[in-house]
Amino acid sequence: MSKGEHTREIILQKAATLFNTKGYAAASISDIMGATGLQKGGIYNHFNSKDELTLEAFEYASKVVGQRFRESVKAQHNAIAKLEAIVGTFRMHSDNPPLVGGCVVLNAAIESDYSNPALRAKVREVMNDLRGLIRYVVDEGIKRRQIKPSVNSDYVATVIIATLEGGVMLAALYRDSQHLERVIHHVTEYIQTQLNA
Repeated sequence: MSKGEHTREIILQKAATLFNTKGYAAASISDIMGATGLQKGGIYNHFNSKDELTLEAFEYASKVVGQRFRESVKAQHNAIAKLEAIVGTFRMHSDNPPLVGGCVVLNAAIESDYSNPALRAKVREVMNDLRGLIRYVVDEGIKRRQIKPSVNSDYVATVIIATLEGGVMLAALYRDSQHLERVIHHVTEYIQTQLNA
């Protein structure tokens, strides 16, 4: 990695954390300068605008998060175990977040809903990837007779993600992990009793 590539990587790391804690709109270039120790020109040497940095920092953060999901699923050989691994990854994000500030996707989804269409489109891409992963696991599980044939994979993806993200939000809001633990228990029971063939 060249010095320029290394500097760019540092900017993305610091900006991703800053955006996830302070917010994409609220974090200023001055904040990014303070976090990176670079002058404005040093940042704009790598990114044409704050908007470009915003999108690339979110992509960076979402790749870190996505890698955890892919690794957890890859380590399992049964569809039920893969779904439980996805649930476990939500717990891991809560216990040991890849970035300070909570769920990268949830935070960006809420903030970008009306104010930043380009960021919203990126968030949807990431969420589509997670939904696609769950649908794939369920569909493969049906083919291998590990999941009931009557199960709708798109329905399962919606229920699992919405329930877990709701638990993440409540745990963050109340600074109390019991909310996420309750949701994890509920989703795990749903997987074992409603999906397991």
